[in-house]
Amino acid sequence: MPYSAAVGPCGILPHPPTPVPAPTDAPHSKLQALLDPRLIVRRVYLARLSLAAAIFVAAVFAWQQANSTDTLVASLTFAATMIATVGSALYSDIARRPLGRPFLAAQSLLDLLLVTAVVHVTGGGDSQFAALYILVIAAAALLLPTGGGLLVALAACVFYFADVFIVHDAAATLALFLQLGVFGVVAVGGAAISARLKEAGSGSAEQLAAELVKVRLQANDILKNIRSGIVTVDVEGALLHANPAASTLLGFDLERRMGRPVLADIAEVSPELARALASAAGGGTRVSRGEATIRAGGRTFPIGLTTTTAADAGSPGATVIFQDISDSKRLEALHLRAERLEAVAELSASLAHEIKNPLAAIRSAVEQLGRVPAVAGGDEDAATLSCLIVRESDRLSRLLSEFLDFARVRVTRLDPVDIGAVARDAARLAGAHPDRRQGVVVTCVAPEEPLVVQGDHDLLHRALFNLTLNAVQAASDAGSVTIEVVPLTVDQTPSGLSFDRGAVALRVTDDGPGIPDEVRDSLFEPFITTKPGGSGLGLPIVHRAIEAHEGVVLVDSGERGTSFTVLLPMAQDDG
Repeated sequence: MPYSAAVGPCGILPHPPTPVPAPTDAPHSKLQALLDPRLIVRRVYLARLSLAAAIFVAAVFAWQQANSTDTLVASLTFAATMIATVGSALYSDIARRPLGRPFLAAQSLLDLLLVTAVVHVTGGGDSQFAALYILVIAAAALLLPTGGGLLVALAACVFYFADVFIVHDAAATLALFLQLGVFGVVAVGGAAISARLKEAGSGSAEQLAAELVKVRLQANDILKNIRSGIVTVDVEGALLHANPAASTLLGFDLERRMGRPVLADIAEVSPELARALASAAGGGTRVSRGEATIRAGGRTFPIGLTTTTAADAGSPGATVIFQDISDSKRLEALHLRAERLEAVAELSASLAHEIKNPLAAIRSAVEQLGRVPAVAGGDEDAATLSCLIVRESDRLSRLLSEFLDFARVRVTRLDPVDIGAVARDAARLAGAHPDRRQGVVVTCVAPEEPLVVQGDHDLLHRALFNLTLNAVQAASDAGSVTIEVVPLTVDQTPSGLSFDRGAVALRVTDDGPGIPDEVRDSLFEPFITTKPGGSGLGLPIVHRAIEAHEGVVLVDSGERGTSFTVLLPMAQDDG
């Protein structure tokens, strides 16, 4: 596995992205509501029904005194108004059909007929309800274009003129002509005001549309640069949206599959992810902080995922957000490993103290027995057994000393330490060690400028020397061992670690045969070793030393070569 994968971003699963609301402007919103045709039409429905009901009730209570023709007109008007209004409401509000100009013109014509009927049954030219024509003309000015509003005003004059002068046979008076003039003035003034309002509303709408486009572009830019994969499908599994990170994680180009069924393709690399997305799209089943596995690009890695349905937005389908959580799993394993090592260290210290003193007494007693004349004088078997016990006692004593070293790994003091200088010293000592085979070259690549961490110099030197010596012992004949020291910025360090000021990465690489699979997962466990006669405490001591400095140790090994990576937090720059 490449080093970038070892120290890449950890998979802390984010919450689903929250849609960014479009910017609003309160005055413009009110103006848009004022000019909304559906809202105006609803108010027209209410006023129309109220007027028809009022004239019908008046006709019912005055039917004995009223003209039979007027009563019939009132009844027919009420019935026609009810039928026409209910039909219009079904069209505009239940079916949600578009309100075109023919529909709006028909509403204005219906209102003119209703007002004319009211004026007719209430006295024609003497009716006080003639002013209702003004309301109809004003509403038409808001609903229709300028020419349409003027035509409605002209129709109002014709209807009023026909009812007053033809049906009621009234005499022409100045008041009646003034009334007609008022209709014309209202039509012209309403058209002018409506035009200004629509112009202002149009400018507001264009501004809001531009702001909405801006917000959408910003949202798209965020989705393209986010590290989490985001995939949206409809209820049939057709791809509606995918960001570049999703294609990278899944290992195939999702952009080319836009609008086509994609769940089968996803199932080939991650069946769990495909099932979660299908359940959310088809059945509305959501998953919060679930886990799955992706097998793509020659590697297998875990992902965290969250699904959400799009039903609340009015469009069936679902969105899944997923992210590589390999590093978070790795960090979790590191923390568990540290806890186990701490427990083993306490037990090791206790056992070492309990065993070391009796062992020293046994060794001393055997040495004394070896000096007894009967043993020293020629009993070869007794002398051999005495030497064997002393030799094995020394071996156990060395092992107990390693136990105590393992248990005593503590940071005794914190000083500024140039980790580059420590790496160069470790490389020089390992290169001169007797265990280095002939031809093995040890190289250290570290910047000349100091890379300072806060720590215990002796403990860090011991840890890096152990890693380097292990690499030298594992290297092939005439092979190479490389120590690299690289500074990392905050963005380059794994999330989940407290490297607020950046970190230093030390990578020790050999070209040996690699670490067997059966050993790799337990490599840092105590007493696990691949060396003949090894105690299996070298790497656990390294792990505890780096953990004591709030760092981590990562290992990558394949069929050929092994790389140990140490990450340490950068010290605070006092300058």
